[in-house]
Amino acid sequence: MDAVWPDLPYADWRETARTLQLWTQVVGKVRLALSPWLNHGWHVPLYVTARGLGTSPVPFGAEILEIEFDFIAHRLVARTSRGDEGTLDLKPQTVADFYAGVMNLLQGMGVRVAISEMPNEVPDPIRFSEDRIHSAYDAAAAHRFWRALVQADRVFKLFRSSFLGKASPVHFFWGSFDLAVTRFSGRPAPLHPGGVPGLPDAVTREAYSHEVSSAGFWPGSEAFPQAAFYSYAYPEPKGFREHSVSPPAYFDATLGEFILPYEAVRSADAPDALLLDFLETTYAAAAEAGRWDRAALECPLGIPAQPRLVG
Repeated sequence: MDAVWPDLPYADWRETARTLQLWTQVVGKVRLALSPWLNHGWHVPLYVTARGLGTSPVPFGAEILEIEFDFIAHRLVARTSRGDEGTLDLKPQTVADFYAGVMNLLQGMGVRVAISEMPNEVPDPIRFSEDRIHSAYDAAAAHRFWRALVQADRVFKLFRSSFLGKASPVHFFWGSFDLAVTRFSGRPAPLHPGGVPGLPDAVTREAYSHEVSSAGFWPGSEAFPQAAFYSYAYPEPKGFREHSVSPPAYFDATLGEFILPYEAVRSADAPDALLLDFLETTYAAAAEAGRWDRAALECPLGIPAQPRLVG
């Protein structure tokens, strides 16, 4: 299964992961600076592409810009609707050098943009232009990470197809460095207390303005050094964490989330089925405990080229 669900031990690529998170923040903040605000911060993420992670079209003036991390050729590619194209090699280099390279690349293409240089949601943040500490780039590890994202993105999109209510795209948040998909009950949520490290309270409160069941995948961090799938509810309804889930999934009381280790998925006989079961049962935990109108919000999983039956 290595070719499909690659091995991704956090300890083996932690320095590359930390550097890459900061590089994606540089590119993500370009999208943030140029895009109109969209509900729940949906204007800021990146998206899994056939070669890596990309911004999708970003407006600038009367034109559009796209930026993509290509984890096959290991280069950053920027294109505009005027026909401009520029590249930057992905190789061991400091965040400061990467930031300067991206800004120079965009300026040379006539894209004028200024971004906040302070990273979000990372411990001990350093301004991009001053960060000469994080500089690792293991190309093979970055490629494996992207391949894991390809698989997660694929199953998340199938899971998303069985919900009629409001649901987010499957998108990659560069702040928390995770791929996520979120379902909404349709009801407003209590005002979020804020206090998320490295994230302005106004952003957090807008993101969690309505009740959600959210699931995702992250590659690990210093605080939780293993790749894992997760699922949580906001606000957490009474009885949510006691809901039964299939082993080896479990509820982590410290994180306040259900967890399914990535290694358990990649080594399973049927990885897609195990992951889909985790997504469905943890969503059911949120929907049942939170008394969502499941009959009105749910439908069967989508089938290619087959319209959903109505009436």
